[in-house]
Amino acid sequence: MKGSCPLRRTVLLLTLILVGGPLAAQQTPPAEATPPEPPATVPQQSPGPSDLDVDFEFEDEPAETFGQILAPQVLDLVLLSAFFALALVSFFRKNVALKYVTLVLAVGYLGFAKSYLISVVNLFGLVDWSWPEVKYSLGWYLLAGFTVGSTILWGRFYCGRVCAFGALTQILDAIVPARLRVELPAAIGRPLAWTKYALLVGVVAYYLLTRDLMVYRYVEPFWMFGLSESAALWAGLGVLLVATVFVRNLYCRYLCPVGAFLGVLSALTLFRIKRWSECGTCRICEKTCLYDAIRGPRILVAECVRCDDCERVYADSETCPHWLIPVRRLAKGLPALPRAPGR
Repeated sequence: MKGSCPLRRTVLLLTLILVGGPLAAQQTPPAEATPPEPPATVPQQSPGPSDLDVDFEFEDEPAETFGQILAPQVLDLVLLSAFFALALVSFFRKNVALKYVTLVLAVGYLGFAKSYLISVVNLFGLVDWSWPEVKYSLGWYLLAGFTVGSTILWGRFYCGRVCAFGALTQILDAIVPARLRVELPAAIGRPLAWTKYALLVGVVAYYLLTRDLMVYRYVEPFWMFGLSESAALWAGLGVLLVATVFVRNLYCRYLCPVGAFLGVLSALTLFRIKRWSECGTCRICEKTCLYDAIRGPRILVAECVRCDDCERVYADSETCPHWLIPVRRLAKGLPALPRAPGR
């Protein structure tokens, strides 16, 4: 039995090792997790002048010089001034050939080439006191200034010499055979002349209510010189031009709001057409006038466009009684008749 004790102790020890090993492993606390080493850091460099110290100050652009502003406008200003000079020469000389040269240039240059026309859109700008920037619109201001100035001096000179559409209708009037013309009776034509004033008031009132600039297309045909707009508007323009073949200067006499505005402004006209004592009975000039602006001894400055027709009659010593009657009176030993004041 004594010999078996060492054997028994050996078996017991092995049993304890086999059973206690796993238990000991379960009871052994886990080793603390070591935190990961931080990644190696790149030493930061101090910001250089190209990174943060960027100069955000912009250099001031040099202001435009007067020469730079004027250069692109010089040609237009020269041509426009030359046109006005020609118009004035033709007006003062009462020369028919120069007048028609002026009208052709008005259509070609002011109309199709530049579209320089006074429009109801400019009247809208007058209502709003809104004007184009002067330094970039010198040509327009030259045109507007000449229009207002010539109206105060001589009446609706712009309508009779400068307006491209008015020039077109006068050229058309010279080309169309007289037999095709229809003269409206005074009972129709004279009341109809007030239509343009109604259109002026109506279109300005409409603009004040809606601020719709595009309404101009429906009251004036000047857009035609830009060769744009819809087929419906072109059809309407065609009707207007066909009607103008039969009723001379139809739009200018009865429908133009700008003409109405200049007619009102012409109340300030300083240099009016001469009238004589004989004009109380003579009807030669009245029959000559294509705008129905002469009513016996009176000339309606609001309707007169200074077309020169009546003034050329007055200058004709073989036609105007003003020259014929004094000669006959002097031949009979009678005193000359006094000149009636311009009116």
